[in-house]
Amino acid sequence: MTGFSERLKAWFGPEMAGPGLALVAVILVFGLVSPQFLSAATFGSVAFQLPELGLLTLAMLLPILTGGLNLAVTFTANIAGLTLAWVLQANGGADAGAGAFALGCILAIMVGAASGVVMGLVIAFTRAHPILVSLSMMIFLRGLGEFLTRGGDVSGFPAFIGPLGHGSIAGIPVPLIVFIICVLAWHLLLTRTKLGFNTYMIGSNLEATRYSGINTRKVIVLVYTLSGAMCAIAGIIMLARFNSVRIGHGESYLLITVLACFLGGVNPFGGFGRVIPVFVALVVLQLLSSGLNLIGANQHLATAVWGLLLVGVMVLRFAASKFKISFVRKGT
Repeated sequence: MTGFSERLKAWFGPEMAGPGLALVAVILVFGLVSPQFLSAATFGSVAFQLPELGLLTLAMLLPILTGGLNLAVTFTANIAGLTLAWVLQANGGADAGAGAFALGCILAIMVGAASGVVMGLVIAFTRAHPILVSLSMMIFLRGLGEFLTRGGDVSGFPAFIGPLGHGSIAGIPVPLIVFIICVLAWHLLLTRTKLGFNTYMIGSNLEATRYSGINTRKVIVLVYTLSGAMCAIAGIIMLARFNSVRIGHGESYLLITVLACFLGGVNPFGGFGRVIPVFVALVVLQLLSSGLNLIGANQHLATAVWGLLLVGVMVLRFAASKFKISFVRKGT
């Protein structure tokens, strides 16, 4: 029994308490307010909408763990999606084959990774603040995408891509399967690899990590490279889901990726956080959005609630830290 509890603690950690309570609260509140909330249709909708946001949140997670940020996640995803779209169009558009799709996916991931490499190199070697570097990359990618597409959509893709965005296997949406695989990959990366250990170390104390002999520049570049590659996977899923690509797709997701990380117990200054609680936080946010839609609220209200929730999380964290400090002082 002790071994099982230790295994649960290793997977979830103490930071699971917040997302877990929030999940229970959302289910109880909207379950009472709307009879349609606790239905297969609601959870099926969440299962299809969650992956694209979840993949972008995973892309945001690694930089935050190092004490950084990647504000370019959505535009990196769109540029990667545009890369795949252009490869398909160059090979017949709606008549393109599986080979063209595979080539386009590889090039899309390379483009996403290249965006991360550039940010990582600038952050690692110039020590510029990640917010400024990623903001500059975001502006560049947005301007480049708008220039190349003239602000329009790119569409006309083969029919076999559709199931990647809307299909199911044994009743489980294909995008959700892709997302779960990526969640497990990120979990293993952070808990079982040297890169994951070094990522936490850098987020805890960059200078101490450097003096301990770890090549912090290499780690930072790898972190942002992986972040860009994950953005590209999100861009591929978004292309299949929307059957089109536009440089502004998913622009509102940026706020939610940061919110999901903080709600999932990730320290905004780096060094602390796990993947599984972030996954649960994403489910909470998606259920919250679906619940608001069921009671007649529009998406703009959901966005406002997400913003208030982010403020609330920060206030609660501050209060919790103050309570912990006062409790420790009384104990001593």
